[in-house]
Parts: sequence; structure tokens; C-alpha cells
Amino acid sequence: MTLEHKNQRLQELISSLKKHSLTEKTGVWKRVALELERPTRQHRVVNLSKIEKYTVDNDVVVIPGKLLSGGELTKKVTIIAYNYSQGTIDKVKGKADVISIEEALKKYPNAKNIKIIG
Repeated sequence: MTLEHKNQRLQELISSLKKHSLTEKTGVWKRVALELERPTRQHRVVNLSKIEKYTVDNDVVVIPGKLLSGGELTKKVTIIAYNYSQGTIDKVKGKADVISIEEALKKYPNAKNIKIIG
């Protein structure tokens, strides 16, 4: 994927999040859009250890940045992240569900009970 294609995907996602926040009247998606508008070097980076520390079973968390595989995760949570590696997904397999923000917009349109971590 080229840098130009990544930037276009990000801009489309930000636009989609803003539109969705207006139609659903939810602030979570707008906040995520604002976080993603920041320069890439300022995007949030979250290790699994932080998710382990600040969540309980069945929580749904969103990371407007990158999910890293540092630490261990023992709780059953759903993690929504803009960016993550295949290694991270392999590490949490069976414990947590990791989905993209695009998928989350369809699955959680009103963003009820979603926490932003980072």
C-alpha cells in the first residue's frame, strides 16, 4: 500500500467518522476523527498491558492509533484500532477481538459503552 493510498484511506475514514457522529449524535466517533486528524507521529500508541490495566471483561475499547503487542492480555475485550500488526492479532487470538474502525462503525453505530484508550 503506497503512502498516497494510506493518506486517502485515512481521509475517507475521518470524513466517515465525522458524518457518522452527526447522524448518530455521538461524540465518541467525532473524538476519534479529531485524534486521527493529528499528525501521524502524534497518533496514540497503546500496548496490550495498558488495555489489561484499564479494562474489565466484555469492555469495548477504541484506539485512535496503533495497537502494539507489548504485555499480556487475559481479559475478553473487543479492541477497535486504526492500525495493528498481524503479530498482535495472533497474540490475542482467543482472548480478544480486534477489529478496524470501519468495521466498528457498522457494528457499534451509536458507540454506546465504548471507551477511548491511549
